[in-house]
Amino acid sequence: MFIGEYRHTIDEKGRASIPSKFRGELASGCVVTRGLDKCLWVYPTDQWQNLAEKIAELPITQKNARSFSRLMLAGASDVELDRVGRINLPGYLREYADINKDVVFVGIYNRIEIWPTDVWSNFKKEMEENSSEVAESLSEIGF
Repeated sequence: MFIGEYRHTIDEKGRASIPSKFRGELASGCVVTRGLDKCLWVYPTDQWQNLAEKIAELPITQKNARSFSRLMLAGASDVELDRVGRINLPGYLREYADINKDVVFVGIYNRIEIWPTDVWSNFKKEMEENSSEVAESLSEIGF
């Protein structure tokens, strides 16, 4: 399970040091892809397989399903941790999320999100200010 926030920097070669708390679950490999809200999503390989299978079952006759499949699957990259716990973030993914140097790794149960630090700070501030409304809307879906 991934939880918590961890700040790191991206080096000049596009490598990101995975927080040590997350490395065990990613030791056998992982997939990084475009996430929603212009961040990156990192999944352990087995979790990615489950998600990819669900995406593959979406009806190709629906435009939104095709678009979502393209966003998630075409943007995906298999990555492995190097001997010091870093992954290489491909340039097209760094460009998508506007990641240059300072990032926040955010644990979201079965995935990790990677955000530019300033974007994450703004997003978090907005969510904290609207947490009551968000919680109320979630009650409509049984939470």
